[in-house]
Amino acid sequence: MSDDDQADDKAGDKTVLDGHDIETALLEDWRLMFSSLHARFETGDFATGLALVDRIGAAAEEMGHHPDLELSYPRVDVRLTSHDVGGVTRRDVDLARRISDLAGSLGAKAAPAVTRVLELGLDTWDHDEIKPFWAAVLGYEATEAHDDELVDPDGTRPTIWFQEAERHDEPAQRFHLDLRIPPEQVESRIAAALEAGGTLVSDERAPSFWVLADAQGNKICLTTWVGRSASA
Repeated sequence: MSDDDQADDKAGDKTVLDGHDIETALLEDWRLMFSSLHARFETGDFATGLALVDRIGAAAEEMGHHPDLELSYPRVDVRLTSHDVGGVTRRDVDLARRISDLAGSLGAKAAPAVTRVLELGLDTWDHDEIKPFWAAVLGYEATEAHDDELVDPDGTRPTIWFQEAERHDEPAQRFHLDLRIPPEQVESRIAAALEAGGTLVSDERAPSFWVLADAQGNKICLTTWVGRSASA
């Protein structure tokens, strides 16, 4: 390969692929979910899953590109994205093919139909007003790519995105978020949420749970395992 070809290949690795590109790549085991490739491999038992994770790890080290893995009985879930460009690139496609081959060699079956990503949409007339509260109370982060969303830095909890809406009275919520955190983290999390423009609605049931709200009245409960009887 010439120097020019190598330069072109390196540049291509940073090109973000879309759904059509992924279909063209014929990745039957994988599905594009927003900015990541997702796959589930049914391993049938824990030992096979552990062996698959071990082989994926070796391949990732060899290729210099690393997936997010979740091992449980009896499956392995894999997420691939190129964090430096905020999307799926050829690096992910190449590793996805390698992972599919490794899974097949162990008899693990792909289950693309069950791949899914849950997001939570919050109606607001001014997301800049309440975005800091939700980042503080959930421990989330803003992204450069999308000003109207917050993401879990660990990539395990749902993204929060803000849906533009007309100004309205405090909502009579049909559902709200309950976030379970360690009891020793509650005070600092509440302080951060209040500093970010939130209010403490109720601490009547603390230390079981506290009710907080953002500046527009959208509520969340911070909960711990410590019950009322335990605090007496």
